[in-house]
Amino acid sequence: MNMDSSVLLTTELPLPLFVRGKVRDTYDLGDLLLIVATDRISAFDSVLPCGIPDKGSVLNQLSVFWFNKTGGLMPNHLVEAVDDVKRLDSYLPNEKRFPYPSYLEGRSMIVKKMARLPVECVVRGYLSGSAWAEYQKQGTVNGEPLPKGLKESEAFPQPLFTPTTKAETGHDQPLSPDEMKKLVGEALAEEMREKTLAIYSYAHEYAQARGIIIADTKMEFGLDGNKLILIDELLTPDSSRFWDAGLYTVGQSQPSYDKQPVRDWLVESGWNKEPPAPTLPPEVIEAAARRYREAYEKLAGRKLR
Repeated sequence: MNMDSSVLLTTELPLPLFVRGKVRDTYDLGDLLLIVATDRISAFDSVLPCGIPDKGSVLNQLSVFWFNKTGGLMPNHLVEAVDDVKRLDSYLPNEKRFPYPSYLEGRSMIVKKMARLPVECVVRGYLSGSAWAEYQKQGTVNGEPLPKGLKESEAFPQPLFTPTTKAETGHDQPLSPDEMKKLVGEALAEEMREKTLAIYSYAHEYAQARGIIIADTKMEFGLDGNKLILIDELLTPDSSRFWDAGLYTVGQSQPSYDKQPVRDWLVESGWNKEPPAPTLPPEVIEAAARRYREAYEKLAGRKLR
């Protein structure tokens, strides 16, 4: 059940459920999928009992924005953003149509169904997060040695490609280049690396001109026959670390446009990081919602619809 009318925590559409993830509910339309981004929020591998207003709309509309913007660099699975629920008639036969809920507008998309590849393609432009923790302990990132004396949040001379497994439960695990090649084959592994770095470099330059540093991000790919296709979400606050370029200072952690207020509160609350997760106070929910909206508006150059 939704906590209030402004937050969508779950969907129950009269369509075959393809998968329900931590945030997205995906429905099977045959050769296509309907992906609905809810307002659910997860932290430390647990879905919280409360949602973040507009979060799903931000994730959906920002992914659509980036899919359209990077389409020339890499084909993706987007068929159509659902801005008008009447458009769903184009994808459903008469006998399967139903009274479409208005919440689908702005927070859902029609995509091609792809064979998902079992790799999270992570690219890091800056030494932060788990990479900083690893570097402090071992002097490495993703198992690869780095020069001594690097500082927290320092930019790498060149972005690092640090792929991981795509875990269904628990934590993703780092993959070496050889391990990735064994999973997907040498040619696909190299194409995934090249495309991930190319999209990140383009997006980093674009975002920085608009006051946001994309410190790192992750991408997923699928296969359309033998053709590599970008899938899932793209360059959102859930899949990326966005920093305020005006506040960026090397040598410390950075304020970020994501669920950092949520993580900070959960740590301070004393929660043991085991389910069930606690409910967030209203001020933390609003702080997170504000960051999600600001990220979208800065990058897209328009208000959230």
